[in-house]
Amino acid sequence: MPTLLVIEDDHAVRRGVVDALRFTGYEVIEAANGNTGMQLALTATYALLLLDLVLPGPSGFDILQALKQKRPGQPVIILSARGEENDRVRGLAMGADDYIVKPFSVRELLARVNAVSRRTSERPAAVSTWQFPGGTADFERHLICYDDGTSREMAEREVDLLRYLVSCRGRPVSRDELLRQVWNLDPKHIETRTVDMHIAHLRQKLRDTEQAILRTIRGKGYVLEIP
Repeated sequence: MPTLLVIEDDHAVRRGVVDALRFTGYEVIEAANGNTGMQLALTATYALLLLDLVLPGPSGFDILQALKQKRPGQPVIILSARGEENDRVRGLAMGADDYIVKPFSVRELLARVNAVSRRTSERPAAVSTWQFPGGTADFERHLICYDDGTSREMAEREVDLLRYLVSCRGRPVSRDELLRQVWNLDPKHIETRTVDMHIAHLRQKLRDTEQAILRTIRGKGYVLEIP
C-alpha cells in the first residue's frame, strides 16, 4: 500500500483520518500545522496528500501553490469545512484532484482516496527541461531557449501543457485528457477551443511549422514525437 501524507490541524479529525487509513493498510505520515506540512509536502516521499485549507502557519492554498512549483502533478485531496463554490473552484484550479467537505464519513473518504489513487497511479513524472530539435524547453524558468542564442517566454499554462505532453511523449494524448490533467476541467460539461489555441502557440514557439515535433493525429489528439 502506498504512503499518504495527512496535513490537518484539528487533532480529532486528523486522528480519525489517520487511523482509518492505517486500518485499511496505508502507511501514513502526518502534520498538525502548515509549517511542518509544507516541509513534508515538499520533501517527503508519498503517493497522495490529504490537505486541510485552514492551518496555523502557511495555509493549504500556500502548500498547493508551492507544490505546483516544486512537485507538479502531485496528487492532492483537499479536506475542508469551507464548502463554498469559490473555495472548491480555487482548490481544483490550483491542482487538487478532489475536494471533500467536512464532515465526511470514513466510507466516503476511503472511496475518494481509492478513486484518486486509481486515476493518478500512472500519471507521468514531471520533468524540468526537455531538448528538441533546435533548442531546449526550460520549465523552471518558463523559457524556450533556441540553439541560436535567442529565447522566448512561455506562459504558465503553456509550461503545464508542454510539460505534460513531454511526459507522455510518443503516445497520442486526447483533448479530453489534456482538459482533465492540465486544466482540471471536466470535458463532458464544457466546449472550448483553448487546447487547440495553446497547441498552436506551442508550435510557434517550438518553430514547428511542419508539425514534425508536435503532431495532430485525427480522432486521437496530439503526440509529441521522441527526438
